[in-house]
Amino acid sequence: MPVPHVPVLENSRGGRDFYVSPQGDDKDDGRTTQTPWRTLRHADAARLMPGDRLMLKGGARFTGTLSIGPGDAGDARKPVVIESYGDGRAVIDAAGTRGIEVHDTSGIVIRNLVLAGNAASYRSQDGIGFVSDLLGARKLPYVRVTGVDVSGFRNGIRLHGGAEASGFKDVVIADCAVHGNKDAGLVSDGPAFDPDAPAYAHEQVTVSKLVAFKNDGDPTAARNTGSGIVLGSINRGMVEDSVAHDNGGSSSADALEGPEGIWAYDSTRIVFQRDVAYANRTGSQVDGGGFGLDNNVSYSLMQYNLSYGNDGAGFLAYSAVPNRAHRNNAIRYNVSQDNGRKLQEYGGIVALGSRVSNLAIYQNTVLTRANGTVRAPALRLQPNLSEVSVRNNVFVTDGSPVVAGQGHFETSEVVMQGNDYRNPGALNLQWGDRWYTDLASWRQESGQETQGSRATGTTADPCLAEVPLATNDPDLRGTGPMRGALSSQCAHALDGAAVDLRTVGIDPGAMDYFGTPLSGSPAVGAVLATPNA
Repeated sequence: MPVPHVPVLENSRGGRDFYVSPQGDDKDDGRTTQTPWRTLRHADAARLMPGDRLMLKGGARFTGTLSIGPGDAGDARKPVVIESYGDGRAVIDAAGTRGIEVHDTSGIVIRNLVLAGNAASYRSQDGIGFVSDLLGARKLPYVRVTGVDVSGFRNGIRLHGGAEASGFKDVVIADCAVHGNKDAGLVSDGPAFDPDAPAYAHEQVTVSKLVAFKNDGDPTAARNTGSGIVLGSINRGMVEDSVAHDNGGSSSADALEGPEGIWAYDSTRIVFQRDVAYANRTGSQVDGGGFGLDNNVSYSLMQYNLSYGNDGAGFLAYSAVPNRAHRNNAIRYNVSQDNGRKLQEYGGIVALGSRVSNLAIYQNTVLTRANGTVRAPALRLQPNLSEVSVRNNVFVTDGSPVVAGQGHFETSEVVMQGNDYRNPGALNLQWGDRWYTDLASWRQESGQETQGSRATGTTADPCLAEVPLATNDPDLRGTGPMRGALSSQCAHALDGAAVDLRTVGIDPGAMDYFGTPLSGSPAVGAVLATPNA
């Protein structure tokens, strides 16, 4: 008797589909919605080949973990997909384990899932972990994580590189929420940084429309915990259209380093753009800011971001190591409002540390107002800076120093041109051990705010007013209402104060904070034209 032909069930990409449902049976083949498996444990034992899809029933809860290892996936052109099917998102309840781990392989798509940890997971496990411990500097290509919600773990989502800088490339993490985790919402890391031979574990990493909130930190840790988004050991990375808020509230009071909303370290060619960071906290006397370019960051850019109501700096450029790896970075077209709420040692924009060089700070708008007895400056500059330029910014306070320059900086160290410095009444500006109450005296004695024979800068009132954000994107879950940006309502008063950036070798870019196209070199501040209501 002839054996009947049984067709091979393949999806449109030539792979197999597997289904998991609480109503299923692990004795079935799992290949259809009528014959699903029942448990994650059984699904985890399956080898997933390129093009395969593992689908969990939407709205159902599954206890356990999924592990994708070197024998799984591996083809960027035919990725393995792990996702929900039917209505709603499936929930993976990780009981003291990772939710999903991808180890030494790639070609992976994880989407439309909820991952929830418990107390044991919160102490030591990652919600979604991509781990490479391969020898050499091999980069595993193609990772996609979209539409996931991750909470209750040590780190929500983590990219972990090997000791010789193996890691991942072509990574996109989008439309996700990471919250209620201990150390960080999203984090990447790699080998120890060598300034003489920089090596980065990960390449081409994009984070988009991610919200990181209430990642509270570890009150017992001596290191920084409680950040929203942290990019470490990345060559070419971007965080855009994302929000970090209310992170770091339980971080250690004794730590020598603290959390930030969105920051990078040991990385190069990083861009933070169109992001918002607010109400981020620190348990100690350091950090707790909105955005930061930290140790060993180079050729990186923070632009079109909004930072407000953070404990520390609105925007921070910082190096704690005595090398020259923190260089060639820019902070432009950002808005900082009421930062330094806890720590007046910071301010709206801050440059400090062992060595920060070739830093360009231009076209930003900063408003800093007192929080009780805490009176942070709009701009803080500390010694050990080299070739730092501060141009065409608006700096406004309600009486605290508009600039706290804690050194008598030569113009080879810091050059300031075309800025607006506004205090109520007399100017309040620190430069080394001197305090100045008028712009002319400071200009004459320091050599700042001049361009050739021309006097630049002003102390005119920019009449700052808050302009509502165009939308509160409903995809950014957990953000709640957000403040708008600051725009000058008296822009005419600042006429003639700015410098033409092109004359000093700076490309002013194509648009201002709100996306208004630029024509020539811009005037002072981040917002050059208020958008139509």
